[in-house]
Amino acid sequence: MICGAAGQLGSELVDVFRNDGEVVHGFDLDLDITDYDVIADRVPSLKPNLVINSAAFVDADEAERDPDISYRVNFVGTQNLALACGKLGCPLVFVSSDYVFDGKKGGSYTEFDLPNPQGVYGRAKLAAERYIPSVLDQYYIFRTQWLFGRYGKRNFVKSILRNARDKGSLRVVTDEVGTPTSAADLAATIHKVSLSGKFGLYHATNTGACSRFDFAKEIVEVAGMPDVEVLPIEYTDLNLPCPRPPFSPLDNMLLRLQGFGQARDYHEPLKEYVDWLLESGEL
Repeated sequence: MICGAAGQLGSELVDVFRNDGEVVHGFDLDLDITDYDVIADRVPSLKPNLVINSAAFVDADEAERDPDISYRVNFVGTQNLALACGKLGCPLVFVSSDYVFDGKKGGSYTEFDLPNPQGVYGRAKLAAERYIPSVLDQYYIFRTQWLFGRYGKRNFVKSILRNARDKGSLRVVTDEVGTPTSAADLAATIHKVSLSGKFGLYHATNTGACSRFDFAKEIVEVAGMPDVEVLPIEYTDLNLPCPRPPFSPLDNMLLRLQGFGQARDYHEPLKEYVDWLLESGEL
């Protein structure tokens, strides 16, 4: 059972599980995970052997303006699913974020570093992370960041290319560093790990790290737009409500230690994705 099945990651999850021969029940806005009575009725009726919650409210700035909506979706929705899974004895998969960290460590974060979220979005995700083990013995939590992929209405790569095409120049921040991550690669990792029985918390990204500024420059270069000017700015110039972790690449330490191997460097899926965008007419 996949919640958020029409989203950027959820759509990839539906694909990878169906390709493996699994019967997938996919839900998006047609299932209100924030309604306890709905979830308490619907989940047991399907008798799933795995529930994946990729549904999320990801607008970090709107979360600062309206904390209730972030906590309702990101925490209460997850709480309801965890309670339903507990009654069924069914494992739950939850997708979390690098926003649980403050970005001040000065290096990549492992699963053993202490979280310190600075905004509502990160606090809601961390609250869900901590709640799940309080009611479930069998769970998988995956922290990830900077997703891009074929599905969903927007992501950073698509926005950069559209603005490059329409405006001819870009202003992009230099003081946010992370790891761009292919939604398809993440879905493949979730599929592999969540069928392994190796329950726990994992960081799951591609490898490599860059600033948003350097990432934007690479995107337009891969797309063959050498005349597009990318100008450096800082987050303070944007006056956004939610503080971003300035340096938060995730080290996939437990994936390595548990024998799941090394993820691809982000440059490879980025080129594949940009080529697909240009060839498919998605822009």
